[in-house]
Amino acid sequence: MKWTFILFLLFSFQGFCQNMDRVSIEVQLEKHDTNALNQLLNSWHIAAAQANFDAYFSVTTSNFVFLGTAPGERWSKPEFMTFCKPYFDKGKAWDFKPCKRNWHFAADGQVAYFDEDLQTWMEGCRGSGICVLENGQWKIAYYNLTVLIENEKIKPFIKLRKH
Repeated sequence: MKWTFILFLLFSFQGFCQNMDRVSIEVQLEKHDTNALNQLLNSWHIAAAQANFDAYFSVTTSNFVFLGTAPGERWSKPEFMTFCKPYFDKGKAWDFKPCKRNWHFAADGQVAYFDEDLQTWMEGCRGSGICVLENGQWKIAYYNLTVLIENEKIKPFIKLRKH
């Protein structure tokens, strides 16, 4: 009986500690300041709208990946830089205006995941991505741009793509 009680206390304490870890992580994430991250993404979009090539790419990681809306658009950073350079050199890249953004964080607080609704020349789009903390500074590591299509319009869209 004595050993049963001791084992009960040990397992109860272990469960309590695990719950406290989960609570402290949840509290930490709720308090995570997204101001710097919002400023990073807003500045990134503005740099594109202003065709500021250096500012646009300076906030991305060395292994940055950009997924565009076309099926073959999966760009490494050097590939995307090469693709973008002529547009930026002409002084006209793209102008994406975020209108809603959601943030989520890895448990260690070093990685942030986001999705954002955008107004673009393609109408409503959604961007999603990953930011990482490098040497105390947030950088964009991954961005995926998608065109939004309502479910009831998907069949005509599929038909259109086949032509």
